[in-house]
Amino acid sequence: MNSTFKKELPIVGIVLMPFIYLAFIWNSLPEKVPTHWSAKGDIDHWGDKSFLISVPFMLPVFIYVLFSLIPKIDPKKRIALMGGKFDQIKFVVVLFGSVLALFVIYCSKSLSFSSPNFIFVAVGILFIAMGNYFKVIQPNYFLGIRTPWTLENNEVWKLTHVFAGKLWLVGGLLIVLGALLLDIEFLFPVFMLFVTVLALVPMVYSYIKFKEIEKRG
Repeated sequence: MNSTFKKELPIVGIVLMPFIYLAFIWNSLPEKVPTHWSAKGDIDHWGDKSFLISVPFMLPVFIYVLFSLIPKIDPKKRIALMGGKFDQIKFVVVLFGSVLALFVIYCSKSLSFSSPNFIFVAVGILFIAMGNYFKVIQPNYFLGIRTPWTLENNEVWKLTHVFAGKLWLVGGLLIVLGALLLDIEFLFPVFMLFVTVLALVPMVYSYIKFKEIEKRG
């Protein structure tokens, strides 16, 4: 068994977890199951239980295939410079997709979205994890804060990702706390505000730093 295959075995196991769980509960599922919920956690669409087969494909399988292809199609081969850090990021994001798929399947089986705040907790944890890795992401076209200014200047890339990493750590923690403390009706707009800030502020920061370096040089 070659080393690459052995290295992929744990993550392949994570990808397969929703399929195994779905196969285990398949006969106990009703023919019609919830396939969509509102922001408040109310069921607003039903479908055939066969729809659930697509859930693991749309989440962990898609993420796993995408992250497996990125190093191969990276034109500048910068992803390869990250070494094991990229594999760790891949593991974290695939795990997130697999847990989310398991949660969706579980909610469809129980015919209720019993803990909608769970998704926000999971997303907050993902922000925290990604923020922790931002400082090691090399300039590339696939991961990180990819603006015209970060891609143009390596110093801007580094400064922006150090800043964004800290911002995402704090933002992710606030999202988790909000999910644990707020009712869903208040949590959703707060969550959207946080996500907007976490997305836009690093972009603005990269522009400001680019202009500062441009004036300096």
